Amino acid sequence: MSGLVLKLSPKERVLINGAVIENGDKRSRLSIMTPDAHILRLRDAIHPEEANTPVRRICYAAQLVLSGDTAPDEARLPLLRHIEELSQVFTDQDSRTALAAATQALLNERYYQCLKALRTLLQREDRLLAVQPR
Repeated sequence: MSGLVLKLSPKERVLINGAVIENGDKRSRLSIMTPDAHILRLRDAIHPEEANTPVRRICYAAQLVLSGDTAPDEARLPLLRHIEELSQVFTDQDSRTALAAATQALLNERYYQCLKALRTLLQREDRLLAVQPR
């Protein structure tokens, strides 16, 4: 069993099954052997005040499941609804692929993979919101 290998920078923090772990002064590697552990690098985390766009809000909601702040059963249906709403806006093939991956991960209760797929839409959303109508 190989598990997940995290390579951490000095003083980098990671959330593992609800516990915040901070690396020491040197780079290190952690091997996570528990399957389906909930892991989130805190440098990648979206803070509540940053959840101010549709994609950021759904990423934040998925992140709350990973942190243990929301029960998976409570989050699943709302997340599926929000992914469906996003599919009405993001109609290009790459976005559809990401949304399909997020949906499948959610149905399989793989919240990190769901979050990872949704995060690929952040830059696209930023570009769409930056376009000002004339």
